[in-house]
Amino acid sequence: MHSDPISDYLTRIRNAQMARHKVVEIPASNVKKELTKILFDQGYILNYKFVDEGHTGSIKIALRYDAKSRRPAITEIKRYSKPGLRRYAGSGDLPRVLNGLGVSIISTSKGMMTDKEARRLNVGGEILCTVY
Repeated sequence: MHSDPISDYLTRIRNAQMARHKVVEIPASNVKKELTKILFDQGYILNYKFVDEGHTGSIKIALRYDAKSRRPAITEIKRYSKPGLRRYAGSGDLPRVLNGLGVSIISTSKGMMTDKEARRLNVGGEILCTVY
């Protein structure tokens, strides 16, 4: 069992891209499903499918690569707030990733969203990870 399931999720995506896999399978949870939906909406992954098998089920994620250079769409995906050091920010203090080219994924009282949506709705929360 992993002590930090979000870090495990991000690491599985990172490792699959380094190995040039087309699909990665990850154990499912509600938080991971929301992260997957945000990554899909932002265009970082090609597609996803929730598979309900047994107790928890899994998430199959089709990774996105550039057609010509075969470079992954996700250049870097990092955990920001960790179990040992939780990082929270108000709507005015949310970090900009690559001056707006990347996204931060924020867990707010209104659900999980990108930093741009959180600024628009004027809500803060825990900064889970950054992607670009």
